[in-house]
Amino acid sequence: MRVRRLAAWTALPLAVTLGLVACGSGGDGGSGESNPDAAVRIEIAEPQHLVPTNTNETSGSQVLAALFSPLVDYDEANKPYEVAAESVTSEDNTTWTVKLKDGYTFHNGEKVTADNYLDAWNYGAYAPNGQNSSYFFEKIAGYEDLQGETPKAKTLTGLKKVDDLTFTVTLSQPYSEFRTMLGYTAFYPMPKAAFSAPGVLAEAYEQAPVGQGPFKMKGTWQHDAKVEVEKYDAFPGEKPKVAGVEFRIYQQPTAAYADVLSDNLDVIKTIPTENLSTAGTDLGDRFKQSSASSLQVLAFPTFQEEFSNPDVRKAISMAIDRDEITKSIFKDSQQPARSFVSPVVAGYRDNTIGEAGEFDAAKAKALYQAAGGPARIELSYNGDGGHKDWIDATCNQLKTNLGVDCVGTAEPKFADLLTKVKAKQPVGLFRMGWVMDYPSMENYLGPLYSSNGSSNYYGYANPEFDKLLAEGASAANEDEAIKKYQAAEDLLAEDLPVIPLRYGQNNFGHSTKVTNVEMDLFDRIDLLKIEAVK
Repeated sequence: MRVRRLAAWTALPLAVTLGLVACGSGGDGGSGESNPDAAVRIEIAEPQHLVPTNTNETSGSQVLAALFSPLVDYDEANKPYEVAAESVTSEDNTTWTVKLKDGYTFHNGEKVTADNYLDAWNYGAYAPNGQNSSYFFEKIAGYEDLQGETPKAKTLTGLKKVDDLTFTVTLSQPYSEFRTMLGYTAFYPMPKAAFSAPGVLAEAYEQAPVGQGPFKMKGTWQHDAKVEVEKYDAFPGEKPKVAGVEFRIYQQPTAAYADVLSDNLDVIKTIPTENLSTAGTDLGDRFKQSSASSLQVLAFPTFQEEFSNPDVRKAISMAIDRDEITKSIFKDSQQPARSFVSPVVAGYRDNTIGEAGEFDAAKAKALYQAAGGPARIELSYNGDGGHKDWIDATCNQLKTNLGVDCVGTAEPKFADLLTKVKAKQPVGLFRMGWVMDYPSMENYLGPLYSSNGSSNYYGYANPEFDKLLAEGASAANEDEAIKKYQAAEDLLAEDLPVIPLRYGQNNFGHSTKVTNVEMDLFDRIDLLKIEAVK
């Protein structure tokens, strides 16, 4: 997953095909001559965290993608290839050997060694550290002993150092896609300087993370304002074509859009919904679209009595006209979703939720009343993500089609919403967005719906689902794994802990001061391709 998991903005659901598509007309602007001494300015929302093992949302992962180099990345076919790793191999899909490329150093001068990966992963897996991405270490042997309030151990038995550039990872059961997982943010290394004592993160580290990637921090994280990075000259991999990046933090997408139009911001990662109809005219061919892996859902707090009945959840889903909202609000820039996984991954099937995805106001109201649905529905969302229009439209449909009172409630920032739902504070239904961490059906199912999933904020638990997921993970090959994952998805269609609404595509834009602006399936601007122009 190079992460991207939880998406703050109305990240656009996927076009089913891969590859970049430019829209509009006109030139990129500028003289066209590259200016490698210039920094570029990219819009993000306020990150929730900037520690690799604690970052599971798209804005934080965009910053970390500048500061760190992953063990593997993904090609145009979504297949992994080595980056910071020299090789990742296994003969049995249980014991994996990771060999690191020589020559990598952290931004403080420390040489990158196997210890840096072991230290970071053990820190992330240790439950008392409360890391959001702890779940991603679950497959490593010894993980269970690191869980609970008073764990039996502090380090994973499945991690062993071989030499300074080699370590082995033994899994608790075979997992053929483990190499694919290693592109995710949680698997970045951390330097010795990140820890004030063994297993204890230094208090100041998150404010100025030290990585081993193409850029290093310039100063500290200026909360609600910006994070600045500059090119790291000692980076041994592909060099960036710009001198630095200012990740400028916005709470309102419309403000970011206005700044792009006036050349006061270089890249907006998501065009506001209210500007989609004019973006082609406003920006010309600086309005860009490309495939994404995002999925927008409305999630139920299934642990609350009023939403514990699957029929209530099904009725709400049937009362929402996805096609109309996609057309009227998103101008067909998104694709209605009726499944739990994205079309970009192997194993995707269209319309797995069946009747629950069919708009039928009369049947929805009858089912809702028979199931004893609540008279009032609250839809919570993050106000910094451009969601108000579609939330209001959804509320209006629920009022009309179910005869209920419906209100949309905005939390100032995505981080605020995540904090509330994680603490199980009453927020009603809540908007969630997912961007895949790594290309696999399992990544759309495990983190979001398994009993101990890192992003299971709805309290969903189904032992049979967990069993099928585990069987898929340990399958001998992809085809067998997909059969198990599809059976698990069928259970989700019955239980409906969330309502799939839309698949996204990237709808982004840039100023006249940059060129070669590309966005990947993980909602990240490619920082090695972007160029400033004179």
